[in-house]
Parts: sequence; structure tokens; C-alpha cells
Amino acid sequence: MPLLGLLPRRAWASLLSQLLRPPCASCTGAVRCQSQVAEAVLTSQLKAHQEKPNFIIKTPKGTRDLSPQHMVVREKILDLVISCFKRHGAKGMDTPAFELKETLTEKYGEDSGLMYDLKDQGGELLSLRYDLTVPFARYLAMNKVKKMKRYHVGKVWRRESPTIVQGRYREFCQCDFDIAGQFDPMIPDAECLKIMCEILSGLQLGDFLIKVNDRRIVDGMFAVCGVPESKFRAICSSIDKLDKMAWKDVRHEMVVKKGLAPEVADRIGDYVQCHGGVSLVEQMFQDPRLSQNKQALEGLGDLKLLFEYLTLFGIADKISFDLSLARGLDYYTGVIYEAVLLQTPTQAGEEPLNVGSVAAGGRYDGLVGMFDPKGHKVPCVGLSIGVERIFYIVEQRMETKGEKVRTTETQVFVATPQKNFLQERLKLIAELWDSGIKAEMLYKNNPKLLTQLHYCESTGIPLVVIIGEQELKEGVIKIRSVASREEVAIKRENFVAEIQKRLSES
Repeated sequence: MPLLGLLPRRAWASLLSQLLRPPCASCTGAVRCQSQVAEAVLTSQLKAHQEKPNFIIKTPKGTRDLSPQHMVVREKILDLVISCFKRHGAKGMDTPAFELKETLTEKYGEDSGLMYDLKDQGGELLSLRYDLTVPFARYLAMNKVKKMKRYHVGKVWRRESPTIVQGRYREFCQCDFDIAGQFDPMIPDAECLKIMCEILSGLQLGDFLIKVNDRRIVDGMFAVCGVPESKFRAICSSIDKLDKMAWKDVRHEMVVKKGLAPEVADRIGDYVQCHGGVSLVEQMFQDPRLSQNKQALEGLGDLKLLFEYLTLFGIADKISFDLSLARGLDYYTGVIYEAVLLQTPTQAGEEPLNVGSVAAGGRYDGLVGMFDPKGHKVPCVGLSIGVERIFYIVEQRMETKGEKVRTTETQVFVATPQKNFLQERLKLIAELWDSGIKAEMLYKNNPKLLTQLHYCESTGIPLVVIIGEQELKEGVIKIRSVASREEVAIKRENFVAEIQKRLSES
């Protein structure tokens, strides 16, 4: 059995002792059932693993734990993003964390090799989802949905080399907004760009720029430059690396690794260095080569219309037509866009942040049709917010400024200065909870008052209600402000109303 060769010597004794157990009911004679042998082998491997003195407890490569402090910051970011999606009329939805492998294959071009395949469990071949877009397209086709505006927040997995210091992970969260359905040109696309501007402005990350292009312009550019059609997607994947690599390195990859003629690569180089506003769109209409390509002209026409809508939305100054933008994923068919933070002079103690794009998206009109038995298409356009990279930026800035994060939302702490008041504290805290007030108490019968007050100060709880012998005798409750240390006695039956009043005023 191949598994036996994997065992270290010290695990053999454990294995033999298990194999000498009586056979299970389904076995005959000395012949062991396969499951019993496998169980013994795995148990022995586990024991041997547990015995290793140098075993290091750590998270898997490219993943991280999120502390309570991290979660507070993350939830604030997600709340802002989701509230923007809802403001634009999106409905929430979710899909499984894994899909049939065939659902995901051939949708991501060269990046398909980054998918996490799950081990065959004797059933379906599965892979962890690589993004939220392909599962959404599968959902639309499977349920025959022709029109939908949705948002989706969930984890995705990519088997790439993680760069933790730039907010890049193998397991990360995506926040997607998509509009599916047949509509007039560029209206949904303009709204997606407006949403990106609203979110990035709301997060106050600094100045940003959204690069836009059109996949038809990219393909038209390749065609007029002399790229063989069979190499379009491969060259597109190389161009997509221009935000991470210098042009000479991208050119080297295209020529040496992908077999593109050097003169063709140089023609592409002339185009990909162009970027500007609507004036560049007009300029490309007059380009002697690009103006001869029907696909490119269609893309330029849509971009011209897009800029008209962006001007009406008041965000045209945040948008740049950039011919170097390619978006390597295979499923894009029209307008594509990517938001980047503009580097600003760093303040004292800050290190320059280089996290790449913080949001991206585009139009994918053919993806749903790939899942439909009859090939019926549902045009779609959408965007994805790079939460992990944004979180990394916010986290770094908070550390630099020494900002503290309060990890709970507790409003009131129930305390006592004397012994044997647990029952009274339980009654008070129940009243607070039943009134919708966030409250805590120490899980001790007789806690010291100083310990209780110190807990409130260290965790940022603003109010303390105090019950003791004197208060019980007079039928009152003391309410203490943690910040000012002022105390006031309130009638027992009125203390909840008084606390609600104070909380509403704060």
C-alpha cells in the first residue's frame, strides 16, 4: 500500500497495534477492509505529526486572522460600501464558496492556473470560487434571470504568491456590484463608475484616478498592430501587467516568452503610452490605423458617450482614458476600468504605500451565454472593490497616527461597591438588555469597585449604573459618567429612561 511508505518509523508501533484489533463485522478472516486499514494509517500519521517537537502554529500562507480591532475597522469599511450599493438600488445575494470545476475553467485566461481545486471526494470535481462574477453569471443562467441589480460580499481564493505588505492574499474578501439586463448603451456603465467614485471618496483614502478603456479598442489595437488573433488573449494578459512592470519587461515577455514579432510589440508600445480625457478619444478617432478597425470604432463611440454621462454625474475629472489598461480576465467584452490611488507626499513617519488597484470592473456581455444551453446572452456590467487593499491602507495610517479602536459598543456597565449584590445586578442588566441598551457586567459574585471602574475606562464604556446597600435602601440607582466621574441618583423605576435620554444626547 503506497500510504505505508509515508509513515515514519516511530509511527509503525501505533499502526501495528491498530491493525491487530479484531476485524470489523464486514471483514472475513484475516482480510482487513480497506477503510479500516486507511483509518489506521491516517491515525498513525496524525499521532506522528502531533509528536513533532518543532511544529509551528501559524495561519496558512497568504491568509490572516482578524483581531477584534481589525474587525471594527473592516466592518466600518464594509458598512460604507454596502450602504452605497443599497443607495443605488442593489439587492444582496450569495453563492456557494465552491463551484463545479467546469463552471470556472476557461473563464480567467492564464489566471485559471491560480484556482484552488478541491480533492475529489468520490463525487463532483470542485474548485473554490476565484471571483464573484462567474458564480453570478452561472446564477443568472441557471435561474433564467434576465434583469437584476445585485451586490455580493464574500471571500474568494487565488493560488498566487501573496504580498502581505501590499494587502494581497490568497484568501480575501470582494465586494461586487453588478447590473444585468438589456439597457441603453453606457447608462449602467456610467453608474458603476459613479459608485466607485462615491465609495473611494467616502473612505477618504486620498486622491484617486479611474482608468478606463474598452476591450474592443484593445483588440482593435492588437489587430492594426499585427498581433495574430490567436495571441490576442495572451498579449492582453501581458499588457495587463503594465501597472506592476516596466514597458521593457512587458515587451520582453511578449517577444521572448509569447513569440510576438519585435516590430509588432513596438507598435503596441506607441499606443499603450497614451492616456488622457475625452480629447484623447477624439484623437483616436483620427488615428490612421485605429480608425480603420470597426471594433475599435465601436469602442471609441461608446467611450465618447460614456464621458458625456460622466460629465453629467460630475466625475469626469476623476476618469482617464488609458490605452495601457487591458484587464487580463477573458470574459470582458466592452468598457473596462480600474481605480488607483495617486501617490501623495508621505508625512513624517509614514512609508509610501504601493497597493496597486483598489477597485476594478467592466462589461461582460457574453459570460451568461456561456452557461445557457441555447447560448442566450444577458448583458452585464459591474465593479469590484478591493477591500483587503483598502483595509491595509487604513490599518497602516491608523498605526502611524497611533489611533486606538474601541472593539465593543457597550453603552452601560452594571457595577456594585459591595458584596452579595449579584442578584440585583442581574435584574438591572436584564432591564437594560430588554430595553435594547448594550450593557455588560463582570462575571464575578463580588467584584471590587475599582476593578469594575477600571474596566469601563479601558474599554471606553461611557456610563456606569451602581447599585449598593444605600441605593437599595433609598430606592435609587446611581448613574456615573466615566469621562467626568460625576454621579447622580435616579429613582429605580426611572433609571432606564434616564439612560436612554443620555445616550440619545451623546
